[in-house]
Amino acid sequence: MDDVRRRSSLTSSSRSSTLAIPVEEGWVRLAAAGAEPRWYVDAAPLRFRGLVDRLVGGGGRRWPVPEHPLLRAGDRAGFWHVVEADRRARRLVLVADVRSPGRVELTSTLRARSTGCTLTQTVRLAPQGLVGAAYLLADLPAREAVVELTHRRTRTELG
Repeated sequence: MDDVRRRSSLTSSSRSSTLAIPVEEGWVRLAAAGAEPRWYVDAAPLRFRGLVDRLVGGGGRRWPVPEHPLLRAGDRAGFWHVVEADRRARRLVLVADVRSPGRVELTSTLRARSTGCTLTQTVRLAPQGLVGAAYLLADLPAREAVVELTHRRTRTELG
């Protein structure tokens, strides 16, 4: 993981890594749907977040991964709504349907390089109200852990 680049702000946490696979192959793996384990529902921090959501009265990881080959806008998987799955831009945007004082979004992008591609993943929290603002501060260490561990799992799955 020594080539991981990290960026953080109060509202977002990002990780970027270079992968030694062609960008189109990376996209097929990044946006893969179907019955196999998938990073966007099976990464340990996302499984934990689904459990926490159920404990606080949310739906948890209620939706199965769709059976078609690739995720597409409108799909639901785990606790995510797929709001964008753009093969040309190689951008996947997932919005969490969890109990949270604001919008939680996970964006994954791939950029072609001369040798392979770069994977960037960003978790953003757009807080709502005073509770959201307080949550923003309390959530920062957890968000850093989630994006780090999810990025590691995604890298492993993409190869």
